[in-house]
Amino acid sequence: MFSGVATALITPFNFKGVDFEAYGRLIEDQIANGIDALVVLGTTGEASTMSHDEKVATIKFAIEKINKRVPVIVGTGSNCTATAVENSIEAEKLGADMLLVVTPYYNKCTQEGLIAHYAQIASAVNTPIIAYNVPGRTGVNILPKTIKALANIPNIVAVKEASGNISQIASVVAEVRGSDFKVYSGDDGIILPVMSLGADGLISVASNVIPKQMVDMVKAAKEGDLKTAQDLFFKYRPLMEIMFCETNPIPVKFACSKLGYGENLPRLPLTPISETGKIKVLDEMYNVGLIK
Repeated sequence: MFSGVATALITPFNFKGVDFEAYGRLIEDQIANGIDALVVLGTTGEASTMSHDEKVATIKFAIEKINKRVPVIVGTGSNCTATAVENSIEAEKLGADMLLVVTPYYNKCTQEGLIAHYAQIASAVNTPIIAYNVPGRTGVNILPKTIKALANIPNIVAVKEASGNISQIASVVAEVRGSDFKVYSGDDGIILPVMSLGADGLISVASNVIPKQMVDMVKAAKEGDLKTAQDLFFKYRPLMEIMFCETNPIPVKFACSKLGYGENLPRLPLTPISETGKIKVLDEMYNVGLIK
């Protein structure tokens, strides 16, 4: 398990496939800047448009490059339970430290279906599982009582809460309070209020470009240094918001390209950032000193 900030890594592409040279630079810089864990093949990593062979190669490369320096969290979710099981078994065999399993999208299953889905995946592996709740993308919301039920499954150990609903997140924390089950924010822009409720950290998009700043902010919050945490939060909050001026990961992939982490090449159906979006991203990167 990790406490602090995990980066939901972009996957740099070139016209041949995954740009592993750029990916390696990104990983090394993340670790050098004190990141607490790294997520491979998450939403920000565009796993949904990668082939099976690309996914396996990316997992292998990341695990070898990271070399146990920080935990590696691999996204293995699917809207097909059997596929999610297969993905999870494969990632476990490849050496993943944790699995990030998104709720089944499109199917719109019931809460009972969610419990059965996660229970079947958990029974197939020994690796700790983080449930990923992002109803804005999947069309299904893990309710707090369902989180409590999932927390009773031994190797489901945490939730990435990206509902954006502070009231719901408070209820989730209340349901698992006093246990070892961890709650991570999945939204950069509400990390401080979520941590004030008792969250253990953040799975971040913005930390692709500002890893040290995000780590320092969350560390200050955990240590009770609210002024430092607030100062960092309000300084970088506009950048966090700009990273979502268009569909994630379009803006952050563009920002990463400006920092030398590969080309500005999201995969269809995602398209490169608009000219208006470019101006917004570049202006804010300039404002916080990322570019000159």
